[in-house]
Amino acid sequence: MSGFVEKPEPIQVPGLVHLHTGKVRELYQNEAGDLVMVASDRMSAYDWVLPTEIPDKGRILTQLSLWWFDQLADLVPNHVLSTEVPAGAPADWAGRTLVCKSLQMVPVEAVARGYLTGSGLVEYNDSRTVCGLALPEGLVDGSELPAPIFTPATKAAVGEHDENVSYEEVARQVGADTAARLRQATLAVYARGRDIARERGIILADTKFEFGFEGETLVIADEVLTPDSSRFWPADQWQPGRAQPSYDKQFVRDWLTSPASGWDRKSEQPPPPLPQEVVDATRAKYVEAYERLTGTSWS
Repeated sequence: MSGFVEKPEPIQVPGLVHLHTGKVRELYQNEAGDLVMVASDRMSAYDWVLPTEIPDKGRILTQLSLWWFDQLADLVPNHVLSTEVPAGAPADWAGRTLVCKSLQMVPVEAVARGYLTGSGLVEYNDSRTVCGLALPEGLVDGSELPAPIFTPATKAAVGEHDENVSYEEVARQVGADTAARLRQATLAVYARGRDIARERGIILADTKFEFGFEGETLVIADEVLTPDSSRFWPADQWQPGRAQPSYDKQFVRDWLTSPASGWDRKSEQPPPPLPQEVVDATRAKYVEAYERLTGTSWS
């Protein structure tokens, strides 16, 4: 069992129809048929949406995604129409709201990996493969791969694990042409993100994207190259053979699995609230990632 510790009641706004509550985002539709995506400050870990929020997190994710969409515009179009807050919405929506095109979404998490860690490492240790792709012997946690790989996953409901699948399975599900376009776009966007991050002293270990179609055009959607959707490591601390320091929710994961939390991950009990020092340290990591990548200060 997992999901929301306390599922929020969506805010009702005149002229908007609430469609979905995700782990982090609330999704609405406006009268023109466009999607209105609002990034909350919610934090998820171990398939639970936690009872404690991280201040500014939703704004950081939104503003960083917008910055990346600009860096990627020549590679793939994105779904953003405007950042205007709908009339009647709370003032708190400023900076965390995107008005987006309604796309025909591809039901695949498009994952690119340049380094071995996480679920990829688990599979590699079992079979020397990731998503059915054979990899060389001798790789360890944090190893750079010979070349970036496309390792898709099926999208899961809140509280469920995304499941890694082979490229052949994606081709069966969405068709060979869409699968090929998905792989090409994913690896192209990963390569651009990796190169930009590297210039700023950050390793982009892996990341996931969501794509949809506007007619025949493949469009990148949701968020892109944020600490929620990517593993960012400080390049000067990279040391294969161990877990790497990272710009993400690792403080949260570490505290939840420590004796201090008193929480048993294997139980069906929801995780407890986060202490203030963990909230502050996690927010600081998100801010640092934003500032290092964009070269601008968070205010």
